[in-house]
Amino acid sequence: MSFDHNDHYHRLLLRQMPPGCRTALDVGCGTGRFARLLAGRGIEVDGIDVSAEVIETAREASAGLPPRHRPDFRHMDATRARLPPGRYDFISCLAALHHMPFGTVAALRDALAPGGVLAVLGCYREASPADRAWSLAAVPVNAAARIAVAAREAARPRGGRDPGPPTAKAPVRRPEATLEEIRREAAVPLPGATLRRLLFWRYLLVFRKPGADG
Repeated sequence: MSFDHNDHYHRLLLRQMPPGCRTALDVGCGTGRFARLLAGRGIEVDGIDVSAEVIETAREASAGLPPRHRPDFRHMDATRARLPPGRYDFISCLAALHHMPFGTVAALRDALAPGGVLAVLGCYREASPADRAWSLAAVPVNAAARIAVAAREAARPRGGRDPGPPTAKAPVRRPEATLEEIRREAAVPLPGATLRRLLFWRYLLVFRKPGADG
């Protein structure tokens, strides 16, 4: 099982959930790891992805779970989907937003319930000296993490080793927008959102929708 940059930030994403979260949407859910993590907390979870292959793999990987811990995976294009307004307490999007027009965040915002949170773990294009410095700093940490994961898996009994993710993979696309471009684009549809750079070539964008009382 190799070190996965998106999986590394699952705990950070979970910390963005609003208190009392009951419903969640995972956009670009892939093979469903994060959606299953959410569902395991007793949350009603919908997972959507434009790839029919990964959705089928997500369903297969979740088949043995109790129904209450099993996300509802749907083959759906987030850029065309009619998401129910005000439906979700939490919406996550892991390394998927750069596959769609950035304006898709407006539809995700509208699908949030009052007080709900949109958390985007995204990829950006390196363009500045700061970008390159962060990238350089990540290289040795990334190598050490991969070695640690491999050593941990090798030390496990053969029958207890983690088989890793299912074989189906989502399509890969290089991000086109820089971090500053993302910051500017987010300002209008997601007023008050925070954006922070993360170590492993990622950023975290968090938007909290005003509550019913404003």
